[in-house]
Formats: sequence, structure tokens, C-alpha cells
Amino acid sequence: MRIVDVCAFYSPDGGGVKTYIDRKLAAGPAAGHEIIVIAPGETTRVEERGPGARIMYLEQPRFPLDRKYHYFRDETALHATLDTLDPDIVEASSPWRSARLVGEWAGAAPRVLIMHADPLSAYAYRWFGKVASRDTIDRKFGWFWRHLVRLDAQFVATITAGQSLSDRLAEGGMTNVVTNPMGVADSVFSPTLRDEGLRARLLERCALPQTATLLIAAGRHAPEKRWPMVIEAVTAAGGSAPVGLVLVGDGRERAKVVRAAADNPHIHLASSIGDRMELARLFASGDALIHGCEAETFCMVASEARASGLPLIAPDGGGAADQARESGGWTYVSGDSSSAADAIGAFLTSDMLAVRRKAAENSGYVRTMDSHFSDLFGYYDALVGPNRRVA
Repeated sequence: MRIVDVCAFYSPDGGGVKTYIDRKLAAGPAAGHEIIVIAPGETTRVEERGPGARIMYLEQPRFPLDRKYHYFRDETALHATLDTLDPDIVEASSPWRSARLVGEWAGAAPRVLIMHADPLSAYAYRWFGKVASRDTIDRKFGWFWRHLVRLDAQFVATITAGQSLSDRLAEGGMTNVVTNPMGVADSVFSPTLRDEGLRARLLERCALPQTATLLIAAGRHAPEKRWPMVIEAVTAAGGSAPVGLVLVGDGRERAKVVRAAADNPHIHLASSIGDRMELARLFASGDALIHGCEAETFCMVASEARASGLPLIAPDGGGAADQARESGGWTYVSGDSSSAADAIGAFLTSDMLAVRRKAAENSGYVRTMDSHFSDLFGYYDALVGPNRRVA
């Protein structure tokens, strides 16, 4: 098949969408499919990624809210590119303007909407959740739900990476929702990488002895990640038992994260880790992963932590919650530091050796990205049927 992904938020500078798309550009040709990504960019150009894989950049304006991205404004150019490519399947990787443009394209290929993000959880529910119920917020953002329902009529399916988001989209009126969870990208993450020496050094950076509990957190310093809330929860839980937190990451909210951690010597802020083996050793050497964001569609960090044998402490919404429930972890009320502290306390008072032993035993059953793409391409094969392109 020729699969064309109209990806509004692909940027050479990185991000979760880039990571996913780069993996698909490798997985598609390996499975016998051609993958072409159409992305808005600084200039019109083609970036070859090997046989059967390429990125076609169309010159488009910069996105005003984040200058590392561009956005699709030229409908004619996008439709002409799709006409020329004559795809078997067209994906839209964002629910905004680009999805509408793909939905209005006159071509015959089936269209699939990929929900890489959960805008209501990341913004509306987080902004207004303390003053209004979710039902009230949904009514106030009825324009967004109406937009999604219109897309639902134009696309053969909307694919999400987590059951929580699928359920909410179905409740909002979408009828063609398919759940296809992502997974760990490779075999790097493993509990066999646990390093007691590394664990001791990390606890020392948290001004704690080896007998203390070491929590790991990782992710961008962005508002929706709620790291100050996580730090507050860890600090509160540390009043009854020695517990340290190593938070790996960076981002535009770093100053707020630094201020939140300033009064607690048991919080260690580490820079982002680009070396996956180093990250895998870090995960395997902790005692649990704590996460703060309820807006994850899948939560790759949680998946990698599970593959490393870490128990999970997560908010009760989104992909992180799905993974915590599947693995027998702990959940807390999203955005509530007191509830998060209680969840940490419940972990601390559990039989932690038995919990970690069970988590290590279950690490080998964590879903992989190979399974994700196998299911995805199999679903597309069924959609295209006998009309698929012959190589």
C-alpha cells in the first residue's frame, strides 16, 4: 500500500509526533508498504528516508504559537499533492485544520484520523477543571465536539492509542473510533539493567541513604505535565517516609519546576537524556515511576517504565491511567497533589519488594511498537481490500 500521512505537527526539531513518524517511516517499508509524510515546512522539498519512505515538505507559514512548527494554509497545494501521489490510505495526524482539508479532498482513498493529542484534557479540562464539571466544560467547548463529529463523517475511522480517549470520543458522538495502543520502541528497556550502584548515587544526589525510596519521573517541562504538583505530592509523602525524586527533562516551564523543587533537597532535577540505554538504566534502577499528566493519549514513558520493571503511580485519566490500571499500579485524582501524595503513601506502605518483583515478571509482556504497526497496517489492508496498490 501507499500510505500518505498529512502531518501538521512534524518538525525536524523533535517532539513525540516526530519520534512516532520516524518509526513508521522505518516500519512501513519493512512490512512492504510505502510511507509518504506530507508536512508543512520552511521550503518545498523532499527528504528521502530510504526505499519506500520519504517526507514531502510544502512551503507554508510558521505556526504563530510555536515557531518551530508550520501549518497548512494552502488548501490547493495540499490537494494537488494528494492528487499526484494517488494514495491507498490517507492519514491526518492532527484534528485541526489539516484534518478538515484532508476530509474535503476529492480523492477516493479511505481517510483515517490519528489522534496523537488530547486537546481537551491538555487544555480545557486542566484550565477549568477546578471550577466546573467535565460535562459543563464539554458543553462550553461544544464547537470542538461538533468539529470532531463532522470529521467523524468524513473519515472511515479515528484511531487512538488508548482506551480512555476512545471511550471519551465515543461518548462525545464519534462513531468510528478504533483503539490501537502504541508500545515500547525496542528491546532496550529491561529490569535486567537495574544497577544498585546507580540507584545509590541517585539517592545520594537526593540527599538520602540507600534505604530510602527512589521515584523516577520523566517528561517535558510543560504545564500539562504538572511537575510542580508532582513535586508537592512527593514532598508531602516524604513527611512520613524517606523518598527522593529524580525528574528527567527540560522545557519552557523549567523555571517553575526549579522553583517548585527549590525547598526540597530530596528532589533532583536532571537534564533530558538522549541516550536510550542511559535512560533504560535509570528507569530500571528506580523503585517506581510517578507521572503527572492526565492528557497523554498513550504515555510512552509509562510503557518504557513498565518494560523496565517499574511499578506506576499515575493520574486517573488518559493513557498513563490506562497503563497503571493494566499493570496493577496506583492512580490518584488528576491534578490533586493531596491525592497523589496518598497514592505515593500507599505504594510506600505496600510490600514494595513483592510489587517490584511482580512488575519485573510482567515487563516482558509490555506491548511493542512492532505490534502496534502490525495491527495498524493490517487494519489498513482490510480497509483497502483488493484495490490495494501492487508493487
